[in-house]
Amino acid sequence: MTIWRWDGFFDYLFNAYLLEGAAISVALTLGALVFGLLIGVGIAIMRLAPSRLLRGFALFYCWIFRGTPLLVQLLIIYTGLPLFGIRFSVWEAALIGLSLNEGAYLSEIVRAGIISVARGQREAALALGLRRRQVFRLVTWPQALRLIIPPLGNSVNGLLKTTSVASVISVDELLRRTQILIQERFLVLELFLVAALYYLAMTTLWDLVQRRLEARYGRGYGGEAADRR
Repeated sequence: MTIWRWDGFFDYLFNAYLLEGAAISVALTLGALVFGLLIGVGIAIMRLAPSRLLRGFALFYCWIFRGTPLLVQLLIIYTGLPLFGIRFSVWEAALIGLSLNEGAYLSEIVRAGIISVARGQREAALALGLRRRQVFRLVTWPQALRLIIPPLGNSVNGLLKTTSVASVISVDELLRRTQILIQERFLVLELFLVAALYYLAMTTLWDLVQRRLEARYGRGYGGEAADRR
């Protein structure tokens, strides 16, 4: 019995069907990142709000989405909510589930970046006549962003790989397409290795982008971030 087939491996190494699946994974990652970041910023601001109600809601949100598996969340959104008349397509369910889950984790990253900015700087900006929104946009956020980018980049790396979980609800991404080809050709190890190489290539490319971003936003703060690169 043949355990490994080189011809099968090379046939699918640059397969258009799998490349399209990889593009779908990237698109799902970008969509979940955008919405997750919006949610994360909102939840982070609630965590820092003086209102107990807002802080309580933010804590409850993080407790739920950080304390339960993403797979369970996706299954509830896609198969559980229809019992109450709320139906989503597989793409919508995956995007909603990934965004809500990612938002809970990103909120902690954003909150840590915001509270790292010295309170005296915010008070000085208010004393100069700036409004609170202007203080956040012009003083707090630019400085917080420098500290947010490294862990945010790591989250993007993880999110790119986590999109494979969406294959469970039949999202036509890279892993799902790999499984379909395995059922047709029975090249289990070869195709899974090709999929692994695709994920490795995508995360490596993102690592290069992340290094550029860290070097760019590290300028003007002693050059520490830039010097490390």
